[in-house]
This record gives sequence, C-alpha cells and structure tokens, in this order.
Amino acid sequence: MLIIGIDPGIAGAICFFEKGKVKDVIDMPTMAEGKKNKRQINGRQIFNEISSRIDSYSSENINVVVEQVSAMPGQGVTSMFNFGQSFGVIKGICSAMQLPIFFVRPAKWKKHFDLINSQKDASRTRAIEMFPNISSILSKKKDANKADAILIASFYENTIEKNK
Repeated sequence: MLIIGIDPGIAGAICFFEKGKVKDVIDMPTMAEGKKNKRQINGRQIFNEISSRIDSYSSENINVVVEQVSAMPGQGVTSMFNFGQSFGVIKGICSAMQLPIFFVRPAKWKKHFDLINSQKDASRTRAIEMFPNISSILSKKKDANKADAILIASFYENTIEKNK
C-alpha cells in the first residue's frame, strides 16, 4: 500500500510512504503568479509528481492522506483564502486522479506522536528519530513541513491502515 501524506499549503510537502518506509518526500511544488510574483501551489506539477510515482500501483493500493486544515484565529483573510485555495487544488487533483482521500486533523496526528503544544521543529526531530536514514533530507529548519508530511503518512499507516 502506497500512502501519500500531504501537508497542504505553499510551504507544505508531499511524502510517498510504503511499508513503514519513506520512499520519497518533496517540497510542495509552487510557481509565481501575477505582477507581484506571489507564490501559489503548482497544480500541474503536483499532478506530475504524483503520477510519476504511482505508475506501478493500482488505485486500490494507494491512499492519500491530507492534513485537514481550517482557519486559525489571527490569520488574515487573504492568507486564509490562499491556504483554502491550495487545499482545494490538492483535493481536486486527487479526485481527478481517482485516488481515495482521507483527512486527518493536525491535533489527531500530533497527539499520536506526542507533539501537542510543541514547537514546529519538534515534528522534524520526531521524524528523524523514527527514520534516521532520511535525516539528511530533514537537516534544515525549513524541512519541518517535510517532516509533517512524513508523520501524517506514518500516522495513517500506524492507525487507520492497521485497523482495516
């Protein structure tokens, strides 16, 4: 079973996870938009990245797990709209590819890994502890989003997949 863990958003990441191992993890593909060159996620590239990694699988052997995000107090209307738009693009791509999508709230997967009320960087530390062979791709603080995608996929395999 291939599990695709997705931390949505401009600075998010996508993890390809199978049999307790990280097969690959990439930063969320983005592109510049408009006169101000604001970044937005690149739906076409997301499609290409997923497609190139699922060729040898049937759709019954793939599950996509997306962190279910919502508005947070203190965030601006524009940034929340952009975040929601990114979330919708990811949902649309997975639906068009006919991949089953599961959603997990941040509190649920973070509780599983004892990361509630911890610093953002704690997920990177936990992912390195669990998967020391990939520590080199999580070496920078900005790699916390890759760690989140890895932990989201691992959470799914450890909880949902084992209970089927």
